[in-house]
Amino acid sequence: MTFESLSTDEIQSLHSAQEEAYARLQAAGLTLDLTRGKPSPEQLDLSGDLLTEPGPDFRDGAGTDTRNYGGIAGNADLRATFAEIMQVPVDQVVAGDNASLAIMHDLVAFSLLKGTVSSPRPWSAEDEVVFICPAPGYDRHFAICEQYGIRMETVDMFEDGPDMDAVRELVQDPAVKGMWIVPTYANPTGAVVSEAVAQELATMETAAPDFRILWDNAYAVHHLTEQRTRTADILGLCEEAGHPDRPFVLASTSKITFAGSGVSFLGASADNIAWYTRLLGKRTIGPDKVNHLRHARFLPDVEAVHAHMDRHREILAPKFEAVLEILRDRLGGHDVATWTEPRGGYFVSLDVPDGTASHVVRLAKGAGIALTPAGASFPRGEDPRDRNIRIAPSFPSMDDLRAAMDGLATCVLLAASEQHLAS
Repeated sequence: MTFESLSTDEIQSLHSAQEEAYARLQAAGLTLDLTRGKPSPEQLDLSGDLLTEPGPDFRDGAGTDTRNYGGIAGNADLRATFAEIMQVPVDQVVAGDNASLAIMHDLVAFSLLKGTVSSPRPWSAEDEVVFICPAPGYDRHFAICEQYGIRMETVDMFEDGPDMDAVRELVQDPAVKGMWIVPTYANPTGAVVSEAVAQELATMETAAPDFRILWDNAYAVHHLTEQRTRTADILGLCEEAGHPDRPFVLASTSKITFAGSGVSFLGASADNIAWYTRLLGKRTIGPDKVNHLRHARFLPDVEAVHAHMDRHREILAPKFEAVLEILRDRLGGHDVATWTEPRGGYFVSLDVPDGTASHVVRLAKGAGIALTPAGASFPRGEDPRDRNIRIAPSFPSMDDLRAAMDGLATCVLLAASEQHLAS
């Protein structure tokens, strides 16, 4: 029965039942965490063989001693594997250190300090720099903009990508220099940018000649079903449209192998790669080539990557199904929340009644359940409707996950019933 169909007395009865359930949660002394999309220990164990590499054979396929300086572009064999995943020519891919976030930070910082290959001046010399931020989105993208005083313009993130009417309008402003996007299994909604939307992003005219799309392929191979969703070839589309320098394509092994000891990748036009490596060469003499070598041996080709990710799926998919099952069972009949049912990625996006998300998070904290702050998936942490909560099912054990989700459902119903009774 939906709240709208209940009488005031019936809602009061439901509220009382949730208060009793919440009191039991508090008495249970829970310490549960759904905050960040970290791989579980079982997932990290899948890559245990990395710890035996490279052993005494420390030379790569070209005979290079990986223990020494140099090789700013990174291991050629590993780049070839991920170039295929990223749909970028291998000589236009750079393999870096452990986090693609670091590359994204450098791309923004380098553009501010030096300008891009198509910038009339450094971005920092402009009166204002603006980025388009599809939301709900990735909080760490937004944090880079906040760090450097870049104004963020929020556009809605739909199932097939960002609101292109809003994007086309915004890029008519020459101050709009960039855009964040996770194209496949977006954080946190699981949305996938369609071929049609990618085509629009590639072909649209922008007032800024140096407009850049940071195409963060964080979850390109992180499928939760047997279907391997293919990411749109944004670099190829932009080249065909006459805008070859528009995209920066990012990827990493952070949620493929060891989250803290992976390898990051940048793919882009030849001119963009030359620009990036020239500036990068002032910051580092080269990446961790020993780590590159062990990854190249552990993941020798794309099929090895997919086979490895199938093993991840065996661990992750039941957890996502448990989340969805509890949401359906506890909330589905009351019409007080909606949620995504992603085919991949690391998150479920939950929308609760407008104006209650912050209260739900506070209630959960009071019951020993840690959630990402309400609004974290929006620029500046400001969800204008105060309704969105990001759920990260990957790290907890199944028992902990079920307990946390059942507790979260109680908090949603308690907050919703309180709101109805107060209205």
